[in-house]
Amino acid sequence: MKNIKYKVSILLVSFALFTSCGDDYFDVNTPSGTATDEQITMGDLLGPVIHSTMEGQYSAELVFGNYTQYFVSQGGVAAGRTEASGLWSQIYLRVLPNLSVVKEKAEASNSIHYKAVAEILEAINMGIATDTWDNVPYSEAALEVENVTPIFDSQEAVYTDIFNLLDDAISLLKQTDNSDFQFGKGDLIYGGDTDKWLRLAYTIKARYQLHLVNKGVVTANEVLTSINNGFTSNDDNFQMFYSDKNINPWYSVEVVAKSTGNFHHDICEQLVSSMNGDYYPFTSGTVEIDPRLPVFADNGGEEEWKGYVSGGEGNAPDGTSANTGFAENTFFTSIDSPLVLITYAEAMFIKAEASFLANGGTTTSSGTTAEGYNAYLDGIKASMEQYDVDGTDYLNDASVAVTESALQLKHIMKEKYIHNFLNPETFVDFRRYDFSADVFEGLELRVENGETDTEFSGQWFRRADYPASERNRNPANVQENEKEPTDAVWWDE
Repeated sequence: MKNIKYKVSILLVSFALFTSCGDDYFDVNTPSGTATDEQITMGDLLGPVIHSTMEGQYSAELVFGNYTQYFVSQGGVAAGRTEASGLWSQIYLRVLPNLSVVKEKAEASNSIHYKAVAEILEAINMGIATDTWDNVPYSEAALEVENVTPIFDSQEAVYTDIFNLLDDAISLLKQTDNSDFQFGKGDLIYGGDTDKWLRLAYTIKARYQLHLVNKGVVTANEVLTSINNGFTSNDDNFQMFYSDKNINPWYSVEVVAKSTGNFHHDICEQLVSSMNGDYYPFTSGTVEIDPRLPVFADNGGEEEWKGYVSGGEGNAPDGTSANTGFAENTFFTSIDSPLVLITYAEAMFIKAEASFLANGGTTTSSGTTAEGYNAYLDGIKASMEQYDVDGTDYLNDASVAVTESALQLKHIMKEKYIHNFLNPETFVDFRRYDFSADVFEGLELRVENGETDTEFSGQWFRRADYPASERNRNPANVQENEKEPTDAVWWDE
């Protein structure tokens, strides 16, 4: 029997952290010490995998949100190079080992829906892994103690595997599962609703296909085929809620830590200026700010909203003191707020972008199809609904309702940027369009003030360094694959 003590210890940590999230999965007694894989069910492992997947997304965003200028470190500090070691640990120490067992059990019991969900989660985790580090361990990553120095697979190969995983999951979820193990236990997101998992698989596939359109590997029409089978409403949003006993990590840092004088983040001017009328002036006279801005940020009740310049030592763009911090006790920063992976609104912005590109659109051209323009508007409506604000006046303003013939890529990407606040997917969007100010209005490189890595002055960060733990354990393979943090990943070359 295979001994999986390390897997059980991960499970115990997850139980300790999340004993009151309202799912029966958390209301079990876990044996102490070691356990064999026969004693652990697929549902026992699925919950911790989902939890670690979401915590990995949060860990990545702690740096990538600074790169995309959603926020700055306290007082305006721009982030330098990163190892994203928290994400690496979640994927390689927690997610992949447990998914390996889930898939083994699913194969043995012909539990095709558990297998499908495991494949979707594997695709999600390998997707953010390769988008973060480029070449990464994958084909040999599940060998565990049998091979502690796995080779690194190319990003191109990992993307091929991601699509294979998703296609197989889609096929399995369309079939009836006749096994003795009804899917549902451990599903912290959809409570066993396989139709929602099927729509997730299509939406995730469209997200990763979109990454490859500018590379010429996938067509925009292929993206549209996938997204048209994807999410249909905000009810499909993939998000994991916390509780008053197991608190949301953004609440922990941006509310609790800040209130006690400890490290926190401040809101960056790129986000604020995209929402307060500076970059996209409102014209109707009925809109002063994007109604989502107070959900994300707080300006202390001052008349003007002035975000922090990235690296600007506490200044706003006009040279005065910035005044925007995280809003407290709102969508992202309440004690029981969710972490969000992908939403219906993002799906609509994927559809809008793909339609624009399929119509021959470029970074500076105007005009799209009726389908693309309606997807753009539907994405905004879904975003307003998700954040529980009234977007009627905003949607009617000429700066937003630009018409089908005048729609530009920058309008779509502005709305996607705003909606995907605190989502590491935005770092992919910035790199796909080479940090272009034509696409992301007003975007400028961080201010160089000696606090960030000066050796990369004048350059955007495009990837993470491999973690020190991997360099120590697997030095030959790391050295063969490592590049500078300003070097493009494969799909960005």
